[in-house]
Amino acid sequence: MAKVISTLFISADGVAEINPDWHFPYFDENMGRAVGEDYDTADVLLIGRETYDSFAGAWPDREAAGGDDAPFAKQLGDVRKVVVSRQPLEFSWRNSELIKGDLLDAVTSLKADAGIRGILIPGSISVVQQLLAAGLVDELRLLVHPVAARKGRRLFDDGDAPYHLRMTATEAFPTGVIRVIYSPTEAPAKVGYDEVKDQVPGGK
Repeated sequence: MAKVISTLFISADGVAEINPDWHFPYFDENMGRAVGEDYDTADVLLIGRETYDSFAGAWPDREAAGGDDAPFAKQLGDVRKVVVSRQPLEFSWRNSELIKGDLLDAVTSLKADAGIRGILIPGSISVVQQLLAAGLVDELRLLVHPVAARKGRRLFDDGDAPYHLRMTATEAFPTGVIRVIYSPTEAPAKVGYDEVKDQVPGGK
């Protein structure tokens, strides 16, 4: 089964809607390497309409300009891009297609496709939220910035049940950014204060 990986720039208070004012001051070669590693996992990008419009409005021109970011722009252009949208789209960026049918059914089919190695979701908060709720996200790859954004859309929406996560990797960058990779996991056994009181300071 292909992995579904969500990759997000996120603030310390959980805001995943990027503001360039708090994001770009922390972008360095370490973050660039991490982003490259995330994109190298995927044959398919799964992106929401807003993310697609943002990418398609920038990366083809950057590829054509031939600057330092042109190789990455070409990589984005070459990869298959599946776009989640309720409205029909006319695509100008190569290798782009509209998702077919229901999101959850389509992602389940993509995961089961033997020809697909990995499915990466950059940004696209609403898509990630729906797939988390359905148990279809295999990894959350977060680049946690040392800033409390205090406004903007957060990754985790309100709900009745918590999401339990298993940390599989961490890395701290000199900028203070922390790269953390989580996988969804089962909830731990229920424990109350009486079971942990011997662990408090001074406990025996």
